Amino acid sequence: VVRSWLYDKKYFQSVSFGLPVICVGNLSVGGTGKSPMVEYLIEMLKSNFKVATLSRGYKRKTKGYALADKESTALEIGDEPMQFHLKFPDVPVAVGEKRNEAIPQLLHDRGETQAIILDDAFQHRQIKPGLNILLTDYNNLFTRDFYLPAGDLRDLKANYKRADIIIVTKCNTRVTKKESDDIIAEIKPLNNQQIFFTTLDYGQMYHITGKPDFVLTENTEVLLVSGIANPKSLQQMLEKNCKTYSMIHYPDHHIFTIDDLKDIKNKFQTMEGNNKIILSTEKDAVRLTKFKSAVHELPLFIIPIRHRFLFDGAEQFNRLVTNFIKDFKKAG
Repeated sequence: VVRSWLYDKKYFQSVSFGLPVICVGNLSVGGTGKSPMVEYLIEMLKSNFKVATLSRGYKRKTKGYALADKESTALEIGDEPMQFHLKFPDVPVAVGEKRNEAIPQLLHDRGETQAIILDDAFQHRQIKPGLNILLTDYNNLFTRDFYLPAGDLRDLKANYKRADIIIVTKCNTRVTKKESDDIIAEIKPLNNQQIFFTTLDYGQMYHITGKPDFVLTENTEVLLVSGIANPKSLQQMLEKNCKTYSMIHYPDHHIFTIDDLKDIKNKFQTMEGNNKIILSTEKDAVRLTKFKSAVHELPLFIIPIRHRFLFDGAEQFNRLVTNFIKDFKKAG
């Protein structure tokens, strides 16, 4: 908060770069859907532009700048960058704590890059992005949240004014236009800010080592293994789509150990019934694949998560982001 104030008062200076930089972030400590939004942007842009991602690489065991390659692991570059690298192997994925130093190195390594997506960088003011996308959880809007440690806010509420686009994520699919209008009135967007609403969709579950896919039924019993900040949406999905579920919840970005795997196996074995599985997220999966032989024998399935825009907002959002890159190139 103090550092942000120093940037506002111009005691610290932000650096700009001569190419489109898109920042995806939030004001809270996590759980708003940043990783699925970065993936949404990559998927949407990669056919027309040479995009790259830059993350801090939270909780990795290394320091400094690194560009993901075939030998990279989640321990070396972080779980979310590893997830991007595995899903989009042709997209450069870089990590670096000092983003103002990492961007020149990324451009040196991948000179063809036309746009960079900054993951979780809204509160880091070293760089001044051309487009700031701020996410806030429908179930815990920043306007209603409290500052740490009483709540989840890690940045000043007033800093929402720096965003160009605000996305209310994890919405109930039955959210009404009246409710969305009330939320917009509560946020009080500036004239230059656009607000969108998304919900989370869940894709086809797949086995962590490539065995046949699995479909949830009303008879399925699930052990949910979660190392993400806020698994509430997943829990709500399971409540609707399976017989019963229980959960082992680890801290966000948890680095799984062999003892954790034993605990998961033991918990799974205590579950009654024949139609039972272990379920986890793609973010957790990149930290579990190191136990290749052990997880191969387990019914450990991974469920992809993606954003879906409500109120027909996808076309407008896609156009805003695409035009930002096109107009930046024209101006350059």
